[in-house]
This record gives sequence, structure tokens and C-alpha cells, in this order.
Amino acid sequence: MRRFLAFLAGDPQADRAVPPTGFTAWLTLFTAGAMAFLAVFAVALSLATDRLADRWGAELARTATLRLSAPEGQMQAQTQAALRILEQTPGVSEARALTPDENRQLLEPWLGPDLPLETLPIPQLIALTLDDSGGFDAAGLRARLQAEVPGAVLDDHTRWRAPLIQAAGRLRTLGIVALLLIAASTAAMITLAAQAALAANAQVIRVLRLVGARDIYIARAFVRRFTLRAAWGAAAGTVAGVIAVLLLPSADTAGGFLTGLGFQGLGWLVPPFIPLLAAVTAFAATRSAALRTLRAQS
Repeated sequence: MRRFLAFLAGDPQADRAVPPTGFTAWLTLFTAGAMAFLAVFAVALSLATDRLADRWGAELARTATLRLSAPEGQMQAQTQAALRILEQTPGVSEARALTPDENRQLLEPWLGPDLPLETLPIPQLIALTLDDSGGFDAAGLRARLQAEVPGAVLDDHTRWRAPLIQAAGRLRTLGIVALLLIAASTAAMITLAAQAALAANAQVIRVLRLVGARDIYIARAFVRRFTLRAAWGAAAGTVAGVIAVLLLPSADTAGGFLTGLGFQGLGWLVPPFIPLLAAVTAFAATRSAALRTLRAQS
């Protein structure tokens, strides 16, 4: 703790080797701020993807659909037979046949509002709501329906859940890759800024060496200054990113995927770590660049 406080306080003599202003200072602040702003959105996108996949996966796991196809005049009888079977099926808490108006609403986005359902062989859909007991046997229900209600097709939404989980995993991976690229870009820009500052102050560094200053002593001054600049810049970028995320419409009011972008619950603990990670990245990048450049100048 004492060493950390000493690092924050710095050494006035060594700090003279580091320019307090100039393009290297602004470059460090701007780079850290911009990258932190982008990191906020990368984290928010990753968390929103997880929430969306969990919500959709849970909804699909609690529902199923039964599709009935029968000759004209037999649809009503087969619908009643299917509903009777579903009432006796363990794990099914509710089964409801969709009305013609509900069928029209489902098909309207694809076939238009003037669809003449009465003249088309539209299958009868039955919506199933499953309970949480885990006793639903899709294979057994399919076998019974095949024997008693020919033409019935049960969709338990398994084929929809798997791609959703896979897509969520890929988006999560892309979010992690984006964060790694942001960290690498930040390290590269801060390294260039530190090397430029060291080159611009070569004369001051030579004077410090003449009075007995070691390279690690000089490097510590550069590391401290650039680490603090990166931390302050990243803090400003993080605040701006969080404000921008808060200004997005909520999923409840607008719907859609990107409208649900944001932080919820424990997710709010992530943004404060972004300036800390930026400071650690700047510390490592500046220390490596400073020691490497000072060895080259000696």
C-alpha cells in the first residue's frame, strides 16, 4: 500500500523528464477515453446477448406447438382428439387451439393482411405450455399422436434453442475478442506516445543520468505519468459510454435486440473495472517501452 501511494505521489525531480502537456499527453488521454467508450459497448453487447439468449431459451423450453393437417370436415374432430390427448399428457399444463384470427396474425407479416384463410388449407395450430416438472416426454407424445391423430406434427422448439445458444456463444466470443483488440490498440498507442515522449526529452534524460539517476528511476516517472493519464482518460470514456448506453431506449418500450443493450444487476459492477484495466495496460506498455528505449539511448 505504501509503495502504491508513493507511486501516485511521484518524484518531483524525476517528473521533470516527462512533459506535463503536449501531443503525447493528449494522445494518451484521447486513446484511453475512446477505447474505454468502445469497451463499454462491447461489454454491454456481450451481457445483453447472454440475457436475450437466456430469456428466449427459457421461453422456448416452456412452450411447444402442435400442427394438425386433416381433410376438410375432419379438422374439428382431430383438434378435439389432440386436445384430449394433451390434457392427459404429463408435463403439459395448458393446450389451446389457435383461433382463425390468431392464425391470420401469425401469417400476416409473411403473406399480407388480405389473406383469405377460408380458401386456403391452413393447418390448425395448438399452443402448448409446459410446466416446470420436467415430465414432458416429446417422443412418447409423438408416438401416441401418430397412432390416434394422423398428420399431427409436434414441435418442441429444440431445433430453435440450439442455434440460439450457439449464436449467443459466438457473440460472447466476439465481445471478448473486441475487448482484447481494444486493449491491444490501447497498449500500442500508449507505447508510441511513451516512445515519442522519451525521444523528445532525451536531453533531460542525459542530465539525469549525469547526476546518477538510474534507468529504472527515470522509467518509473514515465510509467507513473502515462498510467495516470490512461486511467483518467479511460474513466472519462467509461462515464461517457455508460451515459450513451443509458440513453438507448429500453427493451420494454421499444422492443428488439439493440434496444435491450445495457447493464442490469451485477452487470453494473463491470464498467468501474474498465479504467483499472486501462491503467494496468498503460503501466505494462509504458514500462516496457521506457526500459527498451532507455537501453537503446544508453
